[in-house]
Amino acid sequence: MKKFIAFASVLALLTSCGRSNDKGELVGVKGKKWHPEKPYGMTLVPGGAFIMGKSDDDLANVQDAPTKTVTVRSFYMDETEITNSEYRQFVEWVKDSIIRVRLAILADEVGQTAGSAKGGKGGKGGSIGDFAFSDTDPAKMTPYDKYMYENYYSVGTDDDPYAGRRLNKKVKLITDTSKYPDEYYTEVMDTMYLPLAESFNGLRTIDVKKLKFRYSWMDIQAAAKAKVGKRSKFIKTEQQEVYPDTTVWIKDFAYSYNEPMHNDYFWHQAYGEYPVVGVNWKQAKAFCAWRTLNKNAYIKSKKKKRDLINSFRLPTEAEWEYAARGGLESGTFPWGGPYAKNDRGCFLANFKPNRGDYAADQALYTVEAKSYEPNGYNLYNMAGNVAEWTDSSYDAAAYEYVSSMNPNVPDTKNMRKVVRGGSWKDVAYFLQVSTRDFEYADTARSYIGFRTVQDYMGTQVTGKAGKK
Repeated sequence: MKKFIAFASVLALLTSCGRSNDKGELVGVKGKKWHPEKPYGMTLVPGGAFIMGKSDDDLANVQDAPTKTVTVRSFYMDETEITNSEYRQFVEWVKDSIIRVRLAILADEVGQTAGSAKGGKGGKGGSIGDFAFSDTDPAKMTPYDKYMYENYYSVGTDDDPYAGRRLNKKVKLITDTSKYPDEYYTEVMDTMYLPLAESFNGLRTIDVKKLKFRYSWMDIQAAAKAKVGKRSKFIKTEQQEVYPDTTVWIKDFAYSYNEPMHNDYFWHQAYGEYPVVGVNWKQAKAFCAWRTLNKNAYIKSKKKKRDLINSFRLPTEAEWEYAARGGLESGTFPWGGPYAKNDRGCFLANFKPNRGDYAADQALYTVEAKSYEPNGYNLYNMAGNVAEWTDSSYDAAAYEYVSSMNPNVPDTKNMRKVVRGGSWKDVAYFLQVSTRDFEYADTARSYIGFRTVQDYMGTQVTGKAGKK
């Protein structure tokens, strides 16, 4: 009887599959239509081959960039460096998420849900219960949500008992202290600020040490090379402080007055369109993970009939140099070269010209991210303004052994990370597209920022397209 049932099941499956009108032919699985979407604020860099390294004289005699012909695949790249305004969106998201988590946990501990407590001073929420986890009502759950809650979310994990719980994001957070709904809400908000003893001029500020972003990623390189091992062994969880180190404006320059930059550069709207600095390599990686999470969460929330996006990430060293060249063969700078001025005597980038005359290029520190002329790929400030983190680890001998196809050095144990492009405080040599430099992954500087990339799906777009 069991064999008959199994045979009938297989027969039914074959019969149902035959209804696709494939006439028994091998036609492949038909998927939904897919159309590439250019990410907001990015430009497509068509893949191709180029000569990576110094094709002119190595005046600094560093001997770490011998020429090598390599090929990179197509990718999208931010037209500008990540700005203060864009990075603040990340910081604000982390802050709001932490506040909502703390509110939901305290509401759970005191047994409050929406409408369970009366009173409060208004605003959108009548009590902390309005910010309770939104997955506590079985009547509103789908069968899938109910199963996941009962078997996973309600028990959490070893290091996070609330892992997977859904936050109520429909209720706006209340920032006006006169409208806090109850003492529980006040207690949570108080924990986010520095103690009164550490405030001055009557101002209490957020304790930025509490602004931590937690995310997971898979070490695919290690997993692919390992002969045995569970998948979970290669899944890494990171928890990273996200607020930029504003003290870099003081620490990077001894015997110098830069307090205004320390006080205002990151948070004041006057600098909103300027490149973010004071962000180390690990924070830049965390930003990439958040940007991916944020976009995919939007796609899920709108039930968009399309796939989730590829991850945003830092460019490899080879990708960065290829993009910086803007399609020019063996150029010294993104605009070609070999000079840092145009034919009218105007500087073409923000750097340190004339032995320290910072104002000669029309900027004392950084300039707005969309300044000067873009290169052939419509990328701004690939030379000067702020140097930029790449995903690659620095090894002086790397060009000797890396692959000629999408070369990279993803050494997780090497904390020296490649920095490219030069900055507002560097001489012209560091602005050259082939000049290599590095900084340690846990070190932030007032002259290092970053931009992100995203892989292009498909291989039909290359720098050779249309050429015969």
